[in-house]
Amino acid sequence: MYAQMVETGLKKVQTDADMSAEEQAFQARIDAGIRIEPKDWMPEAYRKTLVRQISQHAHSEIVGQLPEGNWVTRAPTLKRKAILLAKIQDEAGHGLYLYSAAETLGVSRDELLDALHAGKAKYSSIFNYPTLTWADIGAIGWLVDGSAIINQIPLCRCSYGPYARAMIRVCKEESFHARQGYDIMMKLAQGTPEQKAMAQDALNRWWWPSLMMFGPSDAESVNSAQSSKWRIKLFSNDELRQRMVDQTVPQAEFLGLTIPDPDLKWNEERGSYDFGAIDWTEFNDVLKGNGPCNRERLRTRVKAWDDGAWFREALVAHADKQAAKQAAA
Repeated sequence: MYAQMVETGLKKVQTDADMSAEEQAFQARIDAGIRIEPKDWMPEAYRKTLVRQISQHAHSEIVGQLPEGNWVTRAPTLKRKAILLAKIQDEAGHGLYLYSAAETLGVSRDELLDALHAGKAKYSSIFNYPTLTWADIGAIGWLVDGSAIINQIPLCRCSYGPYARAMIRVCKEESFHARQGYDIMMKLAQGTPEQKAMAQDALNRWWWPSLMMFGPSDAESVNSAQSSKWRIKLFSNDELRQRMVDQTVPQAEFLGLTIPDPDLKWNEERGSYDFGAIDWTEFNDVLKGNGPCNRERLRTRVKAWDDGAWFREALVAHADKQAAKQAAA
């Protein structure tokens, strides 16, 4: 999930007895499947939870350009370069859609970006891993964007209207990203022994971080339970992670690649795959800022923002000039 461990600010899941009359009416609308819109009354905890989740999602889309941008100049063919450029452009667009959705909740984009650049805001742990070979670009599309789709399709039905509507286009574009990644892996797997080994190495390194994307089990989490009650979250982390495993294992078998999990096996009774234990120590360490690329990612993002200041200032100056012309006409 691109938004991980989002806090609701509540210590327990609210019951009717905990709610005011306004909150009960709000919850009744959600239970009836009625979308919440920006001008509707909403509890402050609901608003803050959405700001945290949508902004974390937006930050992930923006920072997520960096691991792939590293390979634009080194893509093996002109066609691959054009496809990768289009994908990175899509990610930038996704960030803009989501920042716009967050702004409908009364927070400014500058506030959100300031928090990201100061290291106060989170983005997905997955983007703090290095892209060592071209095969990593395939693995990101196949595993990371594939996981994102599994999580984001339910968000098209979440309770907050602007977020749900933004996700419709995002999901359509993410499906292209997943297909381009799988296509890269397929070409490598069908290539020379060295190319297939490169694909297997990328799968080995990205498999477990991709499973961590969904976050730890939320069976005991007050935050997840409350988000589910508000229909911000429609499925548990474990449900989504299981879908990812069940979807991806047959795809790996088709490629002739091996999932790096000795405990992976089909469970006939459940109709799903059993898989090994995830190293949550690594996950928490990356979230705390100690991943392989945490500092590099944030430093690169801040530099890009600072380097682009002159252009943003020029845009504002141009807009002011045009407004002055219209006022004088």
